[in-house]
Amino acid sequence: MKTVMSEHRPQHRLGGSAHAAGTWVATAIAIGLSVCAAGAGAASAQPVKNIVLVHGAFADGSSWSRVIPILQAKGYNVTAVQNPLTSLADDVAATQRALALQDGPVILVGHSWAGVVITEAGVDPKVVGLVYVAAFAPDQGEQVGELGKQYPPPPALAAPHVDDKGFLTLSADAFKKFGSDLPEREALVAAATQGPIAASAFGAQVSGVAWKTKPSWYIVSSLDQAIAPDEERFFAKRMKATTTELKASHVAMLSQPKAVAAVIMDAATRAQTTTEAGTH
Repeated sequence: MKTVMSEHRPQHRLGGSAHAAGTWVATAIAIGLSVCAAGAGAASAQPVKNIVLVHGAFADGSSWSRVIPILQAKGYNVTAVQNPLTSLADDVAATQRALALQDGPVILVGHSWAGVVITEAGVDPKVVGLVYVAAFAPDQGEQVGELGKQYPPPPALAAPHVDDKGFLTLSADAFKKFGSDLPEREALVAAATQGPIAASAFGAQVSGVAWKTKPSWYIVSSLDQAIAPDEERFFAKRMKATTTELKASHVAMLSQPKAVAAVIMDAATRAQTTTEAGTH
């Protein structure tokens, strides 16, 4: 076999060498491309690190105070929006400002009224996943104030106070229903720090519906007295959300922060891969 490389067939040796060299180069390029592709795939599978939390009506950003440290301890960059609660447009604008500050893909999380906000603000291209926590999730043409009429009236919202400027607030007793699984002293603190919301906000309609094009997660609170649990289940089913049901009041992020954080982290781990695969 060694005679193949002998001197009396030099042209075959040179041709064979050229052919072998060409094959080697092609193989090297193929391997390089495969490594690059594998590297790109590995990068795309990395979990999202930016979490933007949006509070609901009668609240402020501190309603996420028990979830934030859990997420931060896991290395997430967390931002809690402070909604003015003056209109849907103003709340969406506040959320958009927070999204603009993020340096990469975002999981956008909304509680209660903020489900309306993230439904519209979530069309931002940075948002790769949505998490609804006992939240409204309207479709185009739907008003929040009309959504719950086919369900029993929520006890926590039975008698809101309307001031002369058209802003709604809730009584301390209403907050005990709002947070029925919280110690009473904590419910009273939430009442004292509540953010009034313009009544007119509930008549607004979203101009975009992010949950139709982006993967969504939904937390149903089975003890909710502010939004009917069956209404929450309806929203979750309609958007084909990955759904978790907690035996919690309307403020699960305060009474069960670990469970809420777990859902957010699941979304952060899975959302970008799901979005790139186009499975939603």
